[in-house]
Amino acid sequence: MRQWIAIGAAVGLVAVTLPMLRGQDEKLSALLSKGQLPGSPTITREVTPPPLTDLDLTRIDDRKEVATAPAHGQRNAELTVVPKYQRAALGFMRAGRVPEGAVVMTDVKTGSVLAWASYVDEGRLHDVASEATAPSASVFKVVTGSALIEAGLTPNTKQCYSGGEHSIRAADMVDNKRRDKYCATLSQAMGRSINTVFARLAARNLDQPKLVNMAERLGWGDDVPFDVPITPSKITMPEDELGFARTAAGFWNTTLSPFQAVNLATTVANGGEMIRLHVVNSVKDEEGEIYRGPSERQVIRRAMSEETARAVTSMMEDTVDNGTSYRSFHDKSGRPYLPDIRVAGKTGTLTKPTPEGPYYTWFVGFAPSRKPEVAISVLVANGAKWRVKATNVACDMLRVYFADKKTPGVSDPNDRTNATARR
Repeated sequence: MRQWIAIGAAVGLVAVTLPMLRGQDEKLSALLSKGQLPGSPTITREVTPPPLTDLDLTRIDDRKEVATAPAHGQRNAELTVVPKYQRAALGFMRAGRVPEGAVVMTDVKTGSVLAWASYVDEGRLHDVASEATAPSASVFKVVTGSALIEAGLTPNTKQCYSGGEHSIRAADMVDNKRRDKYCATLSQAMGRSINTVFARLAARNLDQPKLVNMAERLGWGDDVPFDVPITPSKITMPEDELGFARTAAGFWNTTLSPFQAVNLATTVANGGEMIRLHVVNSVKDEEGEIYRGPSERQVIRRAMSEETARAVTSMMEDTVDNGTSYRSFHDKSGRPYLPDIRVAGKTGTLTKPTPEGPYYTWFVGFAPSRKPEVAISVLVANGAKWRVKATNVACDMLRVYFADKKTPGVSDPNDRTNATARR
């Protein structure tokens, strides 16, 4: 009996203190109060304000073996971030002269954040990784593709098409054997980011509730639990059919944060289970430890079935195998930078609807695709002239990771003695 009293007291303490950690995590605290998430974060000593208050992930110190970040007052947080990966992410963006960007990398199985790098070339540094100001662009095709699979389509579903490279017009939505000179499977359309295929298939097989429901299950419009406040990614669904089709293909009406992007990749990599991502191992003040991060993997919810996740994974593989990321992941002779490692990914390219808006590129994915270890999201905002895109940075980051794991045939691009030249 005493054991159950103790367990009940512990669960009650977590349910009370978790809202103190972050008021927005109401769904997570509800799960914890029911005892559904073992190994939860714990407050080891009650303090005011709560332990994670003012945690600043723009000031990560990666100079020692353990990465740290400052919090309220004299508090110091020890992070899950791997210093080598953090330095590499910032270095790639700096070398590419990226005006603004972010790299977030996670351990697929545990949810630990391995890199949290926000970069701003000029002006005030802000936490780009937590902000949902960039358009989702074609990354949203992962959402649409998931909904289409649930609607009964397969990666081999074929659709003929024409037009739609830069926009979707009403004429592009109509089957026309004389105009539709090209055909592609759903997998090929994901890999090559063929807008018209997604627009037509969504118009015929989905409706607004189905697509919005899938987006919400995958985190859009949701305050997904994390150790610092995250701006929710937005979705605004137009009422008209053409607007719906454009949204399904990735044209406007949705935004995405690098955090939510890596959360999406981690969810697909985990067979459709959304797990709680975390970046803090512990927090200490002048007197000692006041907070300890999760000790076990925590499942928030099942966002899609394993069958759907497997189908979406196979579709995302086309992006690197034959699609929009092929050149970034292969040298000029067609040799892969990650031999024997299949990568599942999705790119996105779009500008803001303003004259001064930046040129956004995304890469979201995970590897190895069939036995995932690491998930990654990269956002790069460039001007008219650019040196690197998100796909370049993503490939280099995965090379750093797998070279660090001593994977045969993979070289670290920062190791000039062994690295294969990109250009």
